[in-house]
Amino acid sequence: MKATRHATYNLNYHIVWLPKYRHSVLEGEVADRVRDILHEIADDKGIEIIDLTVQPDHVHLFVSSPPKHAPSLLANWFKGISSRKYNHRHADHDGEKIKWARGYYAGTAGHVSSETVEKYIQRHEGDEQ
Repeated sequence: MKATRHATYNLNYHIVWLPKYRHSVLEGEVADRVRDILHEIADDKGIEIIDLTVQPDHVHLFVSSPPKHAPSLLANWFKGISSRKYNHRHADHDGEKIKWARGYYAGTAGHVSSETVEKYIQRHEGDEQ
């Protein structure tokens, strides 16, 4: 469990996206650079990367995020910022830009038992709204 000033949460998102036309461009040094940039974005935005896999034709990102960030915002941040940073830093040298396909997959993961939920509710029963 994690907490902000006003929320206790356990929100984990699995986000998957592809390079445009599903080209296998995420190999070797390109994959390493993309991975590093995704970690930079997470650090800048206060998001924890639980797991990250960069495959030649897609990226799997498993993150924990505060409830103020919608999954669509997370996907847009990671896709948009990563392509801009990569292209700004490396496209001039390598010639090839990173372009992501428009869509993405987002799913949730996390486990809290009903007992945990009940205890949380009981603990906060008398709290002011």
